[in-house]
Amino acid sequence: MESSKKMDSPGSLQTNPPLKLHTDRSAGMPIFAPEQGGYKEKFVKTVEDKYKCEKCRLVLCSPKQTECGHRFCESCMAALLSSSSPKCTACQESIVKDKKHEDTDCPCVVVSCPHKCSVQALLRSEGTNQQIKAHEASSAVQHVNLLKEWSNSLEKKVSLLQNESVEKNKSIQSLHNQICSFEIEIERQKEMLRNNESKILHLQRVIDSQAEKLKELDKEIRPFRQNWEEADSMKSSVESLQNRVTELESVDKSAGQVARNTGLLESQLSRHDQMLSVHDIRLADMDLRFQVLETASYNGVLIWKIRDYKRRKQEAVMGKTLSLYSQPFYTGYFGYKMCARVYLNGDGMGKGTHLSLFFVIMRGEYDALLPWPFKQKVTLMLMDQGSSRRHLGDAFKPDPNSSSFKKPTGEMNIASGCPVFVAQTVLENGTYIKDDTIFIKVIVDTSDLPDP
Repeated sequence: MESSKKMDSPGSLQTNPPLKLHTDRSAGMPIFAPEQGGYKEKFVKTVEDKYKCEKCRLVLCSPKQTECGHRFCESCMAALLSSSSPKCTACQESIVKDKKHEDTDCPCVVVSCPHKCSVQALLRSEGTNQQIKAHEASSAVQHVNLLKEWSNSLEKKVSLLQNESVEKNKSIQSLHNQICSFEIEIERQKEMLRNNESKILHLQRVIDSQAEKLKELDKEIRPFRQNWEEADSMKSSVESLQNRVTELESVDKSAGQVARNTGLLESQLSRHDQMLSVHDIRLADMDLRFQVLETASYNGVLIWKIRDYKRRKQEAVMGKTLSLYSQPFYTGYFGYKMCARVYLNGDGMGKGTHLSLFFVIMRGEYDALLPWPFKQKVTLMLMDQGSSRRHLGDAFKPDPNSSSFKKPTGEMNIASGCPVFVAQTVLENGTYIKDDTIFIKVIVDTSDLPDP
């Protein structure tokens, strides 16, 4: 007899010393086995008899199987073998130590009919299952009827499943139609979203370019705020005078006195109206100046803030937006009008490897008063946002023979600059990008520029 992981595995009778400690392989926790008999612990579910020792009637511990097919704990088997004539306590068959035997199910085990009929207590005979065969021979008609009932049940289930399948196919077709309509609507919404995104990006560029200028304009607006306060005080005075007029009209006095008071009040109202008109003109002039100051710088210096670098570069790689233009800037209020142009994925011999940066002359309102061709020194710079402030820059003097620097005949001239301004590896591995934003600075030397 041998011990095995399966309860029904055959083997020869062997005696082993009782185990005191087992290891649970799944949890890695030690389990202490009883030195004598089976496990006395309580189980969650009721343990079947075939998993109990025939001697101690406890749950099998290190099970052993006899030649007759009954099972015992290892310690209980050792106790039986220690007697002079060991016998199985279940069937009183003799037990021979170390004798090989054929694995067999216990013939006294009660089984149910394999055809699921009402008979539930058949004894399994050793080797031949004679009682089961006899039951099958005597109950063949009942078994055939059971098969017919089972077949009819299956046909009903198949019919039901077919009906359910038809209904589900209808539902699936309806859902498919809805999904198609949703997909069309989604595509329409995506197109609207793309259009809105382009508008938002344009507005974002305008807002970003004016953020710093608003700080300077705030200082210039402060005097006008005082004027607004004066205008408000005047409006309150006018309202007070109007109230007085109303009160005077309600008083039953002589017509002459009322006329004199009314004329005085009307003259005061006229003066206040004139003062309000003057202030309205000044406010309109201030608003116009504010709008002009919002749009550009007038000292020949451009600081261009480019947000969403990764997304904009990906658009350049995919060919959607190859280049970006900055907001215009000027050398003076009546000077040259200029802007910058950048290719985030490079242009020309820098395409795919470098960031390309160019300088562009634009058509301005005062070009007729300015000297041409454009001859001022231009410095292009990528600003380092780290503590070291190691900006990357390049400067050049315009070529007077180049059409890029002659008086513009269209909206802008051909851009001129550096197609290999900075390698993308240097740009993206340094401190030039922070919060997905880069800063580009363009400086035009205006020291030798004459007044128009």
